[in-house]
Amino acid sequence: MTATAPMFLDVGGTSIAVRQSQGAAVRPSQGAAPGVVWLGGYKSDMLGTKAETLAGWAAKEPRAFLRHDYSGHGESGGAFADGTISKWLAESLAVFRRFTQGKQILVGSSMGAWIALRMVQELRKAGDASVTGLVLLAPAPDFTAELVEPALTEAQKQDLLEKGFFAEPSDYSAEPYIYTRALIDDGRKNLVMGGPIDTHCPVHILQGLADADVPSSHALKLAALLPADDVTLSLIPDGDHRLSRPQDLDLLLRAVGDMVQRGM
Repeated sequence: MTATAPMFLDVGGTSIAVRQSQGAAVRPSQGAAPGVVWLGGYKSDMLGTKAETLAGWAAKEPRAFLRHDYSGHGESGGAFADGTISKWLAESLAVFRRFTQGKQILVGSSMGAWIALRMVQELRKAGDASVTGLVLLAPAPDFTAELVEPALTEAQKQDLLEKGFFAEPSDYSAEPYIYTRALIDDGRKNLVMGGPIDTHCPVHILQGLADADVPSSHALKLAALLPADDVTLSLIPDGDHRLSRPQDLDLLLRAVGDMVQRGM
């Protein structure tokens, strides 16, 4: 589908690009079905395949759909290297609070799943119980501490110490991934997998068993930390980290559609 021009929200002096589509009008007796909020991954933008597929689905429903680019990503301002989990979380909360009304389903991909889990924590602290479901794709909560730090080479450790960052080739872009010391240090302040996680809502995790970036054991660990909630874990035998094949996208739409129905 052809994306409309984004709106922009100033968050802490940074211009955050936002796209929003409204759902169908409902009679008061019907109640409003939950809207859907997309949270992308590390160095991904809101015009990626999964986000655009969800946007097309939401338009046909019609269903309220909200997405944004973190600072340093896509059409938003700011430098990617200045980003941290705390910064991207604050931007996501600002967009959520400004543009949503009523019940919402958070759909988080990779790092976006970490942002989604932290958003629920922060919203609940503020007395906001509007999130009624989570759909998490190839979830990478705590990836800086659980996946990046344990695998650091001596050369990467030296780069972090001397340069404040290290670069790693990306399978998805001509530009390398940049991991900064600030990102890793800040990640420790946002860890969610140190004990039970109470989201107060159902969670559906989609995980590819052929994921070379986030191992399936990480999704299994996450599922085991959600004992108080209704958790569904869908393992896709030949699914990779992107989960962007037609069959993966079909599964995503079914999972989101089911979660919307449960939240009504």
